[in-house]
Amino acid sequence: MAWEYLQLLPQALQALPQATNSNTSADLCQKWRRSALFCLDCGMRIHIGSDHAGLDFKNRIVSHLTERGHDVVDHGPHTFDPLDDYPVFCIPAAEATASEPGSLGIVLGGSGNGEQIAANKVKGIRAALVWNEATAIAAREHNDANVIAIGGRMHTEEEALALVDLFLATPFTYDERHVRRIALIAQYEENGVI
Repeated sequence: MAWEYLQLLPQALQALPQATNSNTSADLCQKWRRSALFCLDCGMRIHIGSDHAGLDFKNRIVSHLTERGHDVVDHGPHTFDPLDDYPVFCIPAAEATASEPGSLGIVLGGSGNGEQIAANKVKGIRAALVWNEATAIAAREHNDANVIAIGGRMHTEEEALALVDLFLATPFTYDERHVRRIALIAQYEENGVI
């Protein structure tokens, strides 16, 4: 999966001169959306994990996504334990996301910071901490984030659901500069060289 972006880069560069009617990034993005690995208009597989601080939001998000036709895999916790440890739940959610191309992940905690750090330790994961609409959109458009982290103590339920919905609805742009940057990260993750 790490080399997926290196393989797409030549195609993205080749597509640029072929945009005869329009050279706008929106037109190019539309072309790439048709070849995305997952369907934006149908149910997606979504892996979710939290700790005790994100438990209530996690349960509400699971219901919200299931009602919308998504296949949600809940990696826990399933009961409240004020002494639980987020890596036990967030790392398996990230591992499952990385092992299933086209799936996305959500990790939750008090602030979302530790959960994002834990998820980013998994090879192939690009987890972004989102705290407003702009960061939720940029996470997908610019970074092709496959996991988002949300702080359960930082948002209302409505805000958290809106961030999740924006993240899921926003496609990666496949702009050459973003593909190139993600490929550099993947290269470093693979062999420690930029």
